Amino acid sequence: MERENGNLTGLIESLVKIFLAWIIMLLIFSVDAFSQQPDAVTDTVVMQDTSTAVIDTMAFSMPDTGVVKIKKFMTGADQVKAYATLLKAKRVAIVMNQTSMVGNVRVLDTLLKLKVNVTTIFTPEHGITGKVGAGELISGSKDEKTNIPVVSLYGDHLKPTKKEMKDIDAIVFDIQDVGARFYTYISTLHNVMEACAENEKFLIVLDRPNPNGFYVDGPMLDSKQKSFVGMDPIPVMYGMTIGELAQMMNMEGWIKGGPCRLRVVKMKNYDHNKLYNLPVNPSPNLPTMEAIYLYPSLCFFEGTKASVGRGTDKPFEQVGYPGLKDGDVTFTPQSTEAAPNPMYKDTLCTGWNLAHHVDDTTSLPKQLNLQWLIKMYESYPEKAKFFTPFFDKLAGTTKLREQIQKGMTEEQIRETWKQDLEEFMMKRKRYLLYDDFGDPKQKMKSKPKPAGKSTPGRKHI
Repeated sequence: MERENGNLTGLIESLVKIFLAWIIMLLIFSVDAFSQQPDAVTDTVVMQDTSTAVIDTMAFSMPDTGVVKIKKFMTGADQVKAYATLLKAKRVAIVMNQTSMVGNVRVLDTLLKLKVNVTTIFTPEHGITGKVGAGELISGSKDEKTNIPVVSLYGDHLKPTKKEMKDIDAIVFDIQDVGARFYTYISTLHNVMEACAENEKFLIVLDRPNPNGFYVDGPMLDSKQKSFVGMDPIPVMYGMTIGELAQMMNMEGWIKGGPCRLRVVKMKNYDHNKLYNLPVNPSPNLPTMEAIYLYPSLCFFEGTKASVGRGTDKPFEQVGYPGLKDGDVTFTPQSTEAAPNPMYKDTLCTGWNLAHHVDDTTSLPKQLNLQWLIKMYESYPEKAKFFTPFFDKLAGTTKLREQIQKGMTEEQIRETWKQDLEEFMMKRKRYLLYDDFGDPKQKMKSKPKPAGKSTPGRKHI
């Protein structure tokens, strides 16, 4: 009996040892597999810290073991400890606004907690809180919480001066873009890059997703129409993250005095096939994802006699003017914090509610909608007054206005963009840091499922 018990005990001990060895090997395999990151281009830092905030997660099953692994999506800003080491013993400025967050904490406060010497805050259009209306001037001030000087890069002061750059060693740029050429945050990036190049300062761009980064479309910028709503020779929709675009600006010779000393902190587990629900509104008149998806097509109306709903509860979800005959919605713009003096203030407008065109993420448009613009122009009683001078700046060319006035169809207009867009797509490929939309490697993956509180449809992160 004792012999049998001894054999049984030995067998159990052997099985336990085998089981423990299997568990250890599995853990080693899992950690090693999870630590692998895509290769970065030479002027990009790939951050490895996984202890910081995560906006959302995606799970998948490992085919060999059945073990479920959590794949964390992380913005560049989320990877704090790694880029904070680049800022040790440096005098740092940060370009930021309300979108510059690490989880629920501002990037600024996170860096200060790590004893980074932040001396200056630069802010783009709409200010540090993102509440200032479009086109409204912002005076210099101090951050209420930290008392650090805040310098506006908008209005008459678009670029850091030599004096402002004198006591700075490095600049951190962390702003959420929406992927349209006329959205001025990328113009601020351009000017900051120039200031860094001219003053031999180091620039770190913390990359964030492009919520409209799943297509490329629109007319290219004509250099004669260069302005703060269009500074670089790119189409209206360029399909790049702000980090990818920064690399293109730097290496294509678009930065005066450049290239600058640039580092892009890549995101983890992002690609251009994924949709991204912005956790913070990028500007006061883009309060919803519907507005963000519609913005590229509706912003053209800012150079016309039609209102895009500024001063209402649905800006950039509707468009119209007083007396439009075939509208399906009415709205009355009023003075608000986001739009102190909106077009047609206190005047009843008839228009079109367009939000339903983007409420299903399985069928989001992958091109600009010119039909709305053409139809609105045709409906306007005084066609000679429909377009304002600002339209050509937004379009980046005089051709789009002239083509609509001549009665060209959307298909005919698009044909004139074709060659420029093909050339841009080839150039763009050189600067992509993530798998592109339509990439065959992405199509081979299993059908994605929505995560979190995303709108039903394509995969969100």
